[in-house]
Amino acid sequence: MSIIRYNANDFVPTSFSALVDRFFNDSITRAGGSTFVPKTDVVETANAYEVHLALPGVNKEDFNIEVNDNYLTISGERKFQNEKKDKNYHAIETHYGSFSRSFTLPENIDASKINAKYNNGILEVTIPKDEKKVLKQTIKVS
Repeated sequence: MSIIRYNANDFVPTSFSALVDRFFNDSITRAGGSTFVPKTDVVETANAYEVHLALPGVNKEDFNIEVNDNYLTISGERKFQNEKKDKNYHAIETHYGSFSRSFTLPENIDASKINAKYNNGILEVTIPKDEKKVLKQTIKVS
């Protein structure tokens, strides 16, 4: 086993948001919990919203994607498989267990055309915009 140099800056969050994320992500996992929150990017294009979740090692069959009212919920499980007894893990930094993320959807989307694909450990959920529903309007003052 190699010795890893301790760096105090590795454990100091750079922002309040990072502190909150670390509290809810790391403390649950390190306390022996079996849930985690995947890292997520939300992108808006001219025609759609895209939600990208970093979920390496999850099988496509283990995802559950639901739309209920105006909420999109993505959940599933990444299973830890320790079939070989001759392995001696010194550190496990990847997340295992169940996960769930929910997102409030805007009113200008077409929920019937939402699709998802999984490629290179990234789950990409595309939520097309509905051109008929316009959220922005200009009001003239009289």
